[in-house]
Amino acid sequence: MPSFVAPSRDSRFIINEVLRIGDLANLPGFEGASADIVDAVIEEAGRFASEVLAPLNAPGDQQGCSRQQDGSVTTPAGFKEAHRQFRESGWGTLSAPEQFGGQGLPHVLGFAVEEFLSSANMAFAMYPGLTGGAVNALLAKGSPELQQTWLPKMVANQWLGTMNLTEPQCGTDLGLIRTKAEPQADGSFAITGTKIFISAGEHDLAENIIHLVLARTPDAPEGTKGISLFVVPKFLLGDDGNPGERNAVMCGAIERKMGIHANATCVMNYDGAKGWLVGEENKGLAAMFIMMNSARLGVGIQGLAQAEAAYQNGVAYALDRRQGRALTGPADPAEKADTLMVHPDVRRMLMDARAFTEGMRALSLWAGFLVDLTHKAASEEERVAADDLLGLLTPVIKGYGTDLGYKVATDMQQIWGGHGYIVENGMEQFVRDARIAMIYEGANGVQAMDLVGRKLAKDGGRAVQAFFAEVEKEWAAANKDERLAGLAGSFAKANGELQTATMWLMENGLANPDNAGAAAYDYMHLTGIVALGLMWLRMARTATAAIDAGSDEKPFYEAKLITARYFGERFTPEAGALRRKLEAGAEAVMALPEGSFARG
Repeated sequence: MPSFVAPSRDSRFIINEVLRIGDLANLPGFEGASADIVDAVIEEAGRFASEVLAPLNAPGDQQGCSRQQDGSVTTPAGFKEAHRQFRESGWGTLSAPEQFGGQGLPHVLGFAVEEFLSSANMAFAMYPGLTGGAVNALLAKGSPELQQTWLPKMVANQWLGTMNLTEPQCGTDLGLIRTKAEPQADGSFAITGTKIFISAGEHDLAENIIHLVLARTPDAPEGTKGISLFVVPKFLLGDDGNPGERNAVMCGAIERKMGIHANATCVMNYDGAKGWLVGEENKGLAAMFIMMNSARLGVGIQGLAQAEAAYQNGVAYALDRRQGRALTGPADPAEKADTLMVHPDVRRMLMDARAFTEGMRALSLWAGFLVDLTHKAASEEERVAADDLLGLLTPVIKGYGTDLGYKVATDMQQIWGGHGYIVENGMEQFVRDARIAMIYEGANGVQAMDLVGRKLAKDGGRAVQAFFAEVEKEWAAANKDERLAGLAGSFAKANGELQTATMWLMENGLANPDNAGAAAYDYMHLTGIVALGLMWLRMARTATAAIDAGSDEKPFYEAKLITARYFGERFTPEAGALRRKLEAGAEAVMALPEGSFARG
């Protein structure tokens, strides 16, 4: 069975030493996030993930969820008890606001815990993970009455949440939604329609399930301008505020999926279910996007998480499995063969995985840090600047992060060879689970178009210019240290490629929108390389300073510098090829007549 140990030291390195959140003790939420508190939370969350959740991952995948005749769903053995421990330990309350029972700690700390949970058991982590997004939407758009009714028990994870967007005829194009919301005399709405692919749509982990549902009121305009958002609980509340009568919402089926078998992905049927409007009528998409953006960051973390779990098991196998001899001569003459670790191609895959996971962890935690600054920075200018960067990076974290997360999972399966293809060894589950992250919460092609079509041009390009300024500042600082000059130089070249590609898009994307569409995916990956490069520069500078200060963890910091060098030599050269690909434009992409695609 696969194993998992939370990368606690690496997370503490990023939070305490690279991001230095201890310097912000004057900001709300940060005053309680001293290095000691961060270390304690990280270590205990890692223990919970490794000891409680990881052992349930493979058995839960094999057992899956089952729908009963009454429409209820039973989760795999051990999940209900694990969720009880999760709830009673307060993990779901970590970054939630104190006014509704949360601990009010920084989101960056919550992001670290989220990674551990998802690495240990992605299907389990989705149940409380979706609840966090629903809480954010209600915090932003819900009325005080709705917030007081639903949030305290959602924050406590006594009730869990979902998001209901997709219907059989519409996925990305939400303007095609048909679910109806009929106003009632008591101020509620009767919700009727069918939603599909609803993660955690029905289960036995919580006393109530609070669905956030997109629907149309009778006189709503066509398209996305006519969509409203509603709270629709599984159980209506009695006069005492506790779940009572069953609402007219039911799980019609559990989707049979490639992966995440232990999460109940449901077809949900609404038959006049009672719901309440969230925010303004016909403004539901803006409210749901709050939850969707939260979910997209969470899915990016899922890509990292599956890569981390697969990497750990790839390393364990490479250290143990003996096959062949080192090209330079036997590394272990006393044995009949050397371990896989002596082979450069195996090392290549492991170093690719290490460079990505550590860089992506830093990028994800920086995003959590930006979430905090968006809400809590001292000045409006700082809050806007953080929000700009967060908006720009969200599609990159989701798209690039899950693309490479899946690649790492398949590479680690490759290290296991034929044994990686055998179910009992667990490597194929990482591949299956990682695959969905590239698809849901907006497929990665949609993320690329969001980046190019919306985020670049927003506010006259203010966000991308701020990102370039951040990159230039870090490059200039690293370049002053001759030990980091080589890394800084390779990174500067990659950043130059990104700036050139950005100018090309501004000139050619407007002239022909297909040019932007054809270039978007390569541009997203190019941005991902530069974003991870920025993280590696920061980590390399931090590691160098720690070594200079005489740290007794010198091997840890030296490993950071070697991995940073690897990223500079092996990842950043791809930037030039990506820039040349996108500059080829859309002509060849769009030239073939539609009928010519079919064979025969």
